[in-house]
Amino acid sequence: MTNAFAKKFENHVHMLALYTVWYNFIRVHKTLKMSPAIAAGVSQTLWSMDDLCGMMDAVAPKPGPRGAYKKRAAQSE
Repeated sequence: MTNAFAKKFENHVHMLALYTVWYNFIRVHKTLKMSPAIAAGVSQTLWSMDDLCGMMDAVAPKPGPRGAYKKRAAQSE
């Protein structure tokens, strides 16, 4: 996949959100010598991808127990 294509619209929106956070909070810009979030006073520190992944894991729903296994009916030819 590229930045401009996703099979589902929801996946495309998630990708754009991740890119926006990376661009504003993680990437150090050459002209600013810091991230735009630090320059704007939104954040005091430069984030890392580990920080971002930790935040995503903290809010992600935890998987529940799996249900009972159901055998499929045998297919006849």
